[in-house]
Amino acid sequence: MKLEEEIKQAIIIRSDLEMSKGKTVAQACHASLMGFFEAEKANKKIADEWLKTGEKKIVLKVSDEDSLVKLYKAFEYKKIPAALVTDAGLTEIPPGSKTALGVGPWKGSEIDQFTKPLKLL
Repeated sequence: MKLEEEIKQAIIIRSDLEMSKGKTVAQACHASLMGFFEAEKANKKIADEWLKTGEKKIVLKVSDEDSLVKLYKAFEYKKIPAALVTDAGLTEIPPGSKTALGVGPWKGSEIDQFTKPLKLL
């Protein structure tokens, strides 16, 4: 069954950490998978539709950890599935650093309410 609204995933990365390209991609992958698992628990129909329709993603950036955590809390408050990535600190950055946020896959209009002002990574 096809949903009427666009389904997408937002991946939000902290730009202030100045991670290498490889580290950034790894954190984005963590965010994508974790976000998908949260979405699948919240609404399997939406998650399945996203898989069938090309897995649309958008990668955005925030300037600091506070902004990332505030976004996470806003999505959580609105019951939009999201997952906050916390790094183990084994390579480039201190342990416990919040590096990325995976939102959805979910209804694009609901994600856009919070991500519209953000810039592409």
